Amino acid sequence: MNIEFVNQTVLVAGAARGIGRGIVEEFAARGANVFAADRLKEEMAGLPAHATQLDLLDKAAVNRWVVEVERIGGRAPDVLVYVAGGVLGQSAKPLEDVEEADWRALLDVNLTGAFLSSQAVCTGMKARGKGRIVLIASGAGLRTSLTGIQAYASAKAGEIGLARQLGQELGPFGITVNAVAPGFQRTSPDYERQWQSYSAERQENMIANTARRRPGTPQDIAYTVMFLASDYADFITGQVISVTGNP
Repeated sequence: MNIEFVNQTVLVAGAARGIGRGIVEEFAARGANVFAADRLKEEMAGLPAHATQLDLLDKAAVNRWVVEVERIGGRAPDVLVYVAGGVLGQSAKPLEDVEEADWRALLDVNLTGAFLSSQAVCTGMKARGKGRIVLIASGAGLRTSLTGIQAYASAKAGEIGLARQLGQELGPFGITVNAVAPGFQRTSPDYERQWQSYSAERQENMIANTARRRPGTPQDIAYTVMFLASDYADFITGQVISVTGNP
């Protein structure tokens, strides 16, 4: 199976770190013309992509980004991967202590951003009669979250639901929409703090209780995205693939 994206235009939203960065690098290595967006401008340095600092919750800005991609790339996007999200520095609190603003912030960056980016690319994909949208959700959307953060678990479950619904809606136009659900990875300062908050025994048990007996890497997620974005996955839509090293 030789997966390539030569001459294809690929958008990666949330590309500065970890999983997003790994996805950009894999697409670029396979010949894609990659456009990366993130609010962390400096951390996109060195990416093999056209990098744009962008607030992915600003609908007008996201639409302008897609228009600019079409101008530079000479075509509508072939692939969109939405990676942005996370916990925004939040930590677990009892339900009664959660601020409404914190709840909304996590739903926005994880779910609303995925909706706005998908909305921005769908017109061009429909016109071509083909497209691939991949949303990076989380194992937290399939079960309870290790973070203990109510909004994070809810937002990631929402991303999975969005992939299913858009897969149904956009399938007749040749567009597939799928979600990938990674397990825990130490890919950002927030997740590194979470890891360091665990005892050495818990850290060892997390690895020992993984069927593959190793932590996940951004490349594990990127390889799954490569498949879902390829023609090999043309008959797969509205699905979530769990990439956790476990059954």
